[in-house]
Amino acid sequence: MIYQSKSKARTAADMMKNYAQPQRLMILSFLAHGEKTVGEIDEATQIGQPALSQQLAELRHANLIANRREAKNVYYALINERVIDCIKQIERLFVDEHDIKAEPSSLRKIKSSNLNKNSVRQETAVVSTGAAAFAKVF
Repeated sequence: MIYQSKSKARTAADMMKNYAQPQRLMILSFLAHGEKTVGEIDEATQIGQPALSQQLAELRHANLIANRREAKNVYYALINERVIDCIKQIERLFVDEHDIKAEPSSLRKIKSSNLNKNSVRQETAVVSTGAAAFAKVF
């Protein structure tokens, strides 16, 4: 468990920084649908050069993506299922509209407890979309 180890928490936080950068998150999200060429990534994300090359290099350096060359094309893909799972979870949390409608009972209990204690600080859940919202996660 992460709460039991500062080292594991630091490693996880460092990895999450890669997901918290909007352009990298866009690239990872697109690659979650399979291997793509640089041209396909650029067309889908509209990031443009040289930013796309810089972000692809950062993702390679973080061991989140791999590349291969075939003739004149360079193909990129997510490195493993864990990366795919992480991207899909991020999309479920911050993109899908259906999951922001229901409030879990545990959150209702926390809110109720805080209100009953006449707390100055009222805990509420704020759900927004996009990579910026992911970066605000504690």
